[in-house]
Amino acid sequence: MSSERIAAEKFSFRTLIRVFLPFAFGYFLSYLYRVVNAVIAPDLIAEVGLDAADLGLLTSAYFLTFAIFQLPLGILLDRFGPRKTEAALLVFAALGAFVFATATTPAALTLGRALIGLGVSACLMAAFKAFVLWFPASRLPLVNGLQMAAGGLGALTGTAPVEAALHVTDWRGVFVALAIVTLAAAAIIFATVPEKKSSHAGVPFGEQLRGVTQVLSSRVFWRIAPWTVMVQATFLAIQGLWVGPWLRDVAGLDRDTIGHYLALIAVSMIAGFIVFGAATERLGRRGIKPTTVAGVGMSIFMLLQVPIILEWTGAALLMWALFGFFGTTGIIPYAALPQSFPAQLAGRVITGLNLFVFIAAFAAQWAIGVLINLWPTTALGEYSARGYQAAFIMMLGMEAAGLIWYLLSAPRSRAAPA
Repeated sequence: MSSERIAAEKFSFRTLIRVFLPFAFGYFLSYLYRVVNAVIAPDLIAEVGLDAADLGLLTSAYFLTFAIFQLPLGILLDRFGPRKTEAALLVFAALGAFVFATATTPAALTLGRALIGLGVSACLMAAFKAFVLWFPASRLPLVNGLQMAAGGLGALTGTAPVEAALHVTDWRGVFVALAIVTLAAAAIIFATVPEKKSSHAGVPFGEQLRGVTQVLSSRVFWRIAPWTVMVQATFLAIQGLWVGPWLRDVAGLDRDTIGHYLALIAVSMIAGFIVFGAATERLGRRGIKPTTVAGVGMSIFMLLQVPIILEWTGAALLMWALFGFFGTTGIIPYAALPQSFPAQLAGRVITGLNLFVFIAAFAAQWAIGVLINLWPTTALGEYSARGYQAAFIMMLGMEAAGLIWYLLSAPRSRAAPA
């Protein structure tokens, strides 16, 4: 028995190299693409002549195509497996990066960004499916946590390292390099990840749709989803683009300082994933539900937006670092919500929630730009601080509406505590 256990450990380590690392690299690139526009925004504005609405729309196109493809993605993963699905989609991401690098108009930039969003739409879900196929259940929390940390490293790389690269090349050169690296990632996944069929037969399309309907008609889903969606949309929309321009236009920081600030915010985000993942698991052993941990964390995240709205620029780094740290609590419901559904619906619960999160992130990132655009820019091309203030108040208001809905829609029972 001990020899079998040792063999299993060796096999697990080998699959960690052949399965985990290729998919972690894909998710690393996905997050890098998600946040890189926060650094190159001044270059896009100066060279292509973008206003705030244009910048918000083209950047948020990533979220729109990402969201639209979530439900078809589940069918592709079931039919073709995570290896072939992600490798093929990453080719579209590389194509999008090439289009973005050569674009000279807002429409072309938006097209490139949309192709990137489509191409990286499988990077997390394909990894999770592959991990289920190749790793024992006892290893999944650790492997999934490492996968999220890989995304955090991508967010970190999209800050100060990209800013440093801009001293060597321009933003077009950065995206050409990203396109080449993305093609390499697709080739690595296709050539390295072993093939393994799922123990479950592919679910027919009609049955999948019935499962989606069951999830989307559930009161449990719609009690938690609105608050989670608005918190996640706020975090993704601001952290992925608008924090960089805010640091320039409101806090008055130079580009190098902004790059370092964005890097520290990304580090705090990585710490948040690790800390809240471990805390949720440990508190769960003591009977504290994941939804409680998520509720407390998301409430603190909302409170932290108040000093940002009030423009406490003297504590800008601390405010935004805490924003990045507590913003990660919005992913806890992804683990908590499926527990209220049959196991066979878990994937559709997660992709359904993901669909609404990324649609809302698309709308939020664009709407913030539209609101900022209502105020005149300065002679140096900087956006008005009042515009940021109005946009962030709008987002906090929608988060508050989600919180109120969550509290008012709590099931009422004589046996249940208040």
